[in-house]
Amino acid sequence: QMKLVESGGGLVQAGGSLRLSCTASGRTLSSYYMGWFRRAPGKEREFVGIIWPGGRTSYADSVKGRFTISRDNAKNTVYLQMNGLKDEDTALYYCAAAQTMGNYQYWGQGTQVTVSS
Repeated sequence: QMKLVESGGGLVQAGGSLRLSCTASGRTLSSYYMGWFRRAPGKEREFVGIIWPGGRTSYADSVKGRFTISRDNAKNTVYLQMNGLKDEDTALYYCAAAQTMGNYQYWGQGTQVTVSS
């Protein structure tokens, strides 16, 4: 079993930045596809981005150019750097791990990001 714990959320002004962390325990995440998702109040869960085991990344159009995912396998941690935050980025952010593309087996509890204008 893998446990994922997100951290780094908080309240930030529009235009500001935050870096979220997702730290794994129980298993090493180096061979996993690591995804970031978010759920805004009253909305469905939304894909934010993904990092492949080899480091390739892909992002939703809504965050492309503003968000960056990276991984530090030595720390068993994946990061989501969020710049140029907008009101619409307010959500609960989750990380998830998949051994095969799209098949997320493990999910964190989430960390809240609130952007104020």
